[in-house]
Order: sequence, then C-alpha cells, then structure tokens
Amino acid sequence: MTATHRGSSGTSLREWATGVTVFAAIMLVLAGVIDIMRGIAEFADDDVFVTTRNYVFAFDLTAWGWIHLALGVLAFVVSFGLFVAATWARVAGVCIAALVIIANFLSLPYYPVWSIVMIAVSGFIVWALCVMKKDDALVPSGRVPSGSPPGT
Repeated sequence: MTATHRGSSGTSLREWATGVTVFAAIMLVLAGVIDIMRGIAEFADDDVFVTTRNYVFAFDLTAWGWIHLALGVLAFVVSFGLFVAATWARVAGVCIAALVIIANFLSLPYYPVWSIVMIAVSGFIVWALCVMKKDDALVPSGRVPSGSPPGT
C-alpha cells in the first residue's frame, strides 16, 4: 500500500494564489506606467498619434492624455495595495483595469496596435484579480484553510 500525503495542497494553493496576486500587481504597475507615458505623449506632442476623421467617439488628444494619465496614476497607486493582498486593492484594480479597457477601446483609432495590447494586458489583470478567492492568499503559513477536510 502507498501512503497519500495531502499536506502540501494547502501550501501549493496559497503559493498559486500569492503568485497570481503578484502577477496582477506587477501587470498593474506596468499598465499604470505605460498609461502615464501615453498620457504625457498625448497632451505633450499630438504628432505621435494618428487622427481619424468622423470617428464616433471623437475627443481631443489632450483630453485623452489627461484620461490616460489619471488612469495610469490610479493603477500605479492601487498596485501597491495588491502587493499586500488588500481586498480594497483587488476591487479597485478590477475597476481600474476595466476603465483602462474602455478608454483604450474608445481611443482605438488614435493608436490601434497599442490600444489592443493594453486591452489584452488589462484583461489579464481582471482575470488574475478575479480568479483568486479572498481566503486563499491570506491563510497564515502552516495552517489549513477553514472548511478543508483534515489532512489537507
């Protein structure tokens, strides 16, 4: 007969949850920094971006610059809350990533390839922040999550 060892499943789940949270935090830092740089480029030098005529969601590039700059700063600040697994940071991170998706969709004609890249990155951020349960990352080391059968 072979013995089944189940003592490491709680540890591996905790490590996975912590890894996903750190992934989301790092991606949110990157998305924030990139959005800050994009915002500065939009209101500092309009020649970088292509302007499309007769686009339904036509805004001035300076307005887009301020929108992207504000979202980038918010994303950057909230990402530090994710490094300590704060619940408020997870909720705010999902909201900010969703707003980044919307802003990049609306500014698609001005910078199409980069907008698509930022939509994909923000989608990964939303996934990473939503896939983990609250209790998974917050279980102290060596303890079994409540509700788990003995031996896990």
